[in-house]
Amino acid sequence: MQVLIYDNAEELSKEAAKLIIKQINKKPNLVLGLATGDTPLKTYKALINANQNHLVDFSKVITFNLDEYVGLSKDDPQSYHYYMHQNLFDHINILEENIHLLDGKAKDFDVSSSQYDDLIASYGGIDLQLLGIGMNGHIGFNEPDTKLSFNTHVTDLTETTLKQNKKYFQGNTPMPTKAITMGLGTIMQAQTILLLATGERKANIMAKFLRKSYLSTDTPASALLLHHHLIVMMDKEAAKLYEKEMNIYEYNHKEHSNYHTKSHH
Repeated sequence: MQVLIYDNAEELSKEAAKLIIKQINKKPNLVLGLATGDTPLKTYKALINANQNHLVDFSKVITFNLDEYVGLSKDDPQSYHYYMHQNLFDHINILEENIHLLDGKAKDFDVSSSQYDDLIASYGGIDLQLLGIGMNGHIGFNEPDTKLSFNTHVTDLTETTLKQNKKYFQGNTPMPTKAITMGLGTIMQAQTILLLATGERKANIMAKFLRKSYLSTDTPASALLLHHHLIVMMDKEAAKLYEKEMNIYEYNHKEHSNYHTKSHH
């Protein structure tokens, strides 16, 4: 695991975009897993800018999105289908047939979930998966629970997530209480995982996640600590409790021989 800390969200987003661009330039038909929410917006803006300045070509890139709200149509302004087109796809030279999004209005979610996993597998899996992290440690919509699902599935949203995302549903659209999400097994099969976290409100969960020494269903992101190529990018605000904790461990290690520095993995 690499943990990279940046002064601010703008710097982090530029570096995240650079990493994605480097991977696409190395493999033009990159299979790219994409996330939604506030965190990746600046990264998407940087990718749009790079594409419009001919620094990266998306014409052969294949994308798969992490999740979608159950019950929302593709043209609903609160859907992730709408979000992705507004914030990335409509501004780059990606082919429509290479864009894959989950359907919140599927007639049979078991069938559509299975087909989604099969389609990802048909491309050889995801090369680079972009992730954010929820306040409760969810990735995608893999919520804290007594058990976690490997494959794409429908899940109930927790109170924490409903409260966190309610701000997006101020109009006439009631906030869905269920979502369809890529499972942890599919996410963990990605060749590289890039986890972004920005802002002070993510400081608690990032410190909790990064100090985990065991898998925990109450923090689904803890599964990522097993991944062979995980890159964590945080700004100073998101990293401040983690940095504080690391400094304490390092101080104790220097002062007391019976203390040990916490592994950075």
